[in-house]
Amino acid sequence: MSWQNPEKEELKRILESAETIAVVGLSDNPDKTAYQISKTMQQNGYRIIPVNPTVDEVLGEKAYPTLKDVPDKIDIINVFRRPEHLPDVARDAAETDCRVFWAQQGIVNEEAYDYLKERNFSVIMDLCIKVVHAVLVD
Repeated sequence: MSWQNPEKEELKRILESAETIAVVGLSDNPDKTAYQISKTMQQNGYRIIPVNPTVDEVLGEKAYPTLKDVPDKIDIINVFRRPEHLPDVARDAAETDCRVFWAQQGIVNEEAYDYLKERNFSVIMDLCIKVVHAVLVD
């Protein structure tokens, strides 16, 4: 099965209904794309939860080593990891209550896509959450 993103209306609904975004691969380096995009999303009113075993805190929020360690409700899992890491992240995501998996621009993995779709996830790949938010929500 080849991957396909949801329609624009669904993307807008996801972003408008979400409050919390867990960002897998978010570092505390302000020069990194993940940091810049997460900061913008935070400024747009979303709570950002960093998921990275190498940091304690990012953007004023406590970081967690894995998605499974996050005690709070997650509305969107936003992933900044290389494509080959997506199947592992997808397996972790499936163990949460969240059902939205968003891989950033340039990141696609069909194995992860198929795995998540079988588990009733909305799966977005190869799209920047900040750009989609700016176009559909702002």
